Amino acid sequence: MAKQVPQLEESLDNLEALVERMESGDMTLEESLRAFEEGVKLTRQCQQALSRAEQKVQILLEQDPDAEPAPFEAPDGQ
Repeated sequence: MAKQVPQLEESLDNLEALVERMESGDMTLEESLRAFEEGVKLTRQCQQALSRAEQKVQILLEQDPDAEPAPFEAPDGQ
């Protein structure tokens, strides 16, 4: 899973940068269409990575019937 997390984070970072560029309004129609296509691709990559992670969590929970998922806390404890 260590490989998937950086892939997910990288895809999310790229998607965020792409959205910022698109929101700037400085792109031509053709550039916007290419950016939108890339955004769809990045979104699918993120969804696939999250789905794989969810499947792994489910497998781990099935291996230990006493385990229960718990929500993650923000780094500052909020």
